[in-house]
Amino acid sequence: MEIDVVEVGPRDGLQNEPVTVSTDAKVAYVEALVAAGLRRVEAVSFAHPGRVPQMADAEAVMARVPRVTGVRYAGLVLNERGLDRALAAGVDEVNVVVVATETFSRRNQNMSVRQAVDAFAVIAGRARAAGLGVTVTVGASFGCPFEGEVSPARVTDIVRRCADAGADEIALADTIGVGVPAEVRLLTSAVREVTDLPLRFHFHNTRNTGYANAEAALHAGATSLDASAGGIGGCPFAPAATGNIATEDLVYLLHRSGVRTGLDLPALLRAAALIEPELDAPLPAQLGRAGIWPAPGPIGTTGSSG
Repeated sequence: MEIDVVEVGPRDGLQNEPVTVSTDAKVAYVEALVAAGLRRVEAVSFAHPGRVPQMADAEAVMARVPRVTGVRYAGLVLNERGLDRALAAGVDEVNVVVVATETFSRRNQNMSVRQAVDAFAVIAGRARAAGLGVTVTVGASFGCPFEGEVSPARVTDIVRRCADAGADEIALADTIGVGVPAEVRLLTSAVREVTDLPLRFHFHNTRNTGYANAEAALHAGATSLDASAGGIGGCPFAPAATGNIATEDLVYLLHRSGVRTGLDLPALLRAAALIEPELDAPLPAQLGRAGIWPAPGPIGTTGSSG
């Protein structure tokens, strides 16, 4: 079995950090992640700099990321102005967010869910015409900080409409980290009734269920899992939303379970260690503290690509 790990640390990881990270540090972080084997990196966000100031240098970052054969860079896009910037910056993919609840949608994007779906259709059409891949992320798929429980029917309605509008990939996001494996299986089954598009999951570890959810998604048929090196991240518009599941912790789990990722675990630890001093706080990830087991060496293969 194998799974594609999508690295979101440079975007979703850094966007909620209180410390302003320099462009140089962001580029070095991306370079280290690519060196570790990541081939899909969500590097930047084209949200309004006034709302997400940590991403204000998106164009400068994209101008300097390593252009390696097989590596695809994605940018988060919320509207057509963001798409214009993404196209000019030379991203390979766009990730467009449609939030599952009205209150959160208005706080996150200042539009209703219907308006967000309509905007996605326009963005998807333009992006695909330009040769870009298009992912729609359904935010708050497992629960909303303002409206509470989110029904699978609400999520599948958005998924169906976005699939019809031109999505290449569906991502289901547990934005506030409330989901559990049983809900992952239930929602996956419901979504599979309305589309057979590749299915990606984005988990936060707010209530310590993120890794269990990732494994449940893997066995339910996910094609991709988002993760953030160091376990950093959160949503600026979701109260108490903590970091993403950590890339290195996820890859340790996957490799020890016999799942191939193509990633170099020691190199992932080096990438996370590179960003830690920039944040002026310990990383949430566990593997950097505990270490790989068994320790990688000339005999063992645990630390190599899985």
